[in-house]
Amino acid sequence: MRLLIMGGTLFLGRHIVEAALRRGHEVTLFNRGLQNPGLFPTVEKLTGDRDSNLSALKGRCFDAVIDPSAYRPEQIDRLLAALSEPTSHYTLVSTISVYGAFPPRRRFDESTAVVAGHEGYGALKARAEAAVQAALPGRVAIVRPGLIAGPHDPTERLTYWLRRIDAGGCVLAPGRRERPVQFIDARDLAEWSVRLAEGRVCGVYHAAGPQATLTMGQFLDQCLAITGSDAEFAWIPDEEVVAAGIEGWTELPLWIAEDDAEAGGIFYADNGHAIEQGLTFRPLAQTIRDTLQWCREASGESIDSPLRVRTLSAQKERETLAQLRLRPLSG
Repeated sequence: MRLLIMGGTLFLGRHIVEAALRRGHEVTLFNRGLQNPGLFPTVEKLTGDRDSNLSALKGRCFDAVIDPSAYRPEQIDRLLAALSEPTSHYTLVSTISVYGAFPPRRRFDESTAVVAGHEGYGALKARAEAAVQAALPGRVAIVRPGLIAGPHDPTERLTYWLRRIDAGGCVLAPGRRERPVQFIDARDLAEWSVRLAEGRVCGVYHAAGPQATLTMGQFLDQCLAITGSDAEFAWIPDEEVVAAGIEGWTELPLWIAEDDAEAGGIFYADNGHAIEQGLTFRPLAQTIRDTLQWCREASGESIDSPLRVRTLSAQKERETLAQLRLRPLSG
């Protein structure tokens, strides 16, 4: 299969390329040539900018496109206009942020209404979905992941917990041990995206991790066991973490107060439709172990990324624990 991958050298994109090559496809990358240009030396690379210069794609045709980097509808329109003929299949990696809000403890599926308008990340992703569906009816797979994790993660979200627990000491653990969390290994998402293209599978799918089967406590316990750290957890209720002025999702990744009106239900994505289409998940321990190894071997790769979130500082964590006069509790 002649496969065009937009981007392909940072995080999810590089895993998509690796999956496509393993499966024997003829891969072409289109990107600006700025991120990890030495990757995939045997792969055809077309240099340009999807916002201003797609001349390298003029006259080209591909059996399928996998696009993890479109953020606006006009980017879809420009890409399709540049190709010499419509592609047979288009996989767009979108996001569950198209829903705009996640009411507490409310399960949501792909029929949930997306946010309106043309302002903000979620709204523009929703408009990009609509653009590709209108241009290629019956030839599009829309993939909506939540949090993506794994090696080469530039955001510092999952890796925050690995680095923090690996460092040892008293770790601020937010909320309930039993609260559900969801994330997907980028390699599982990448492999599945390639298989969607191979099978010309169409539709809209939540590419979210196993819902209601993984808890925050289980996740942190696995991190502790795999790092071999002497860390101990101080579990602090949601309301006290909020009162301490700690930001959910950024300062403490994988955590948002369960009663938050806008995002308390973000880990309740129904992924049944995707599982029916073959989405599978590797063991949690493998994701943690592989990501930890990458953290230890290439610590600067995510620290220098502009996508890195500003996570909780060691000083603020110590001050918060001291103010609450807590001792670490591992159970």
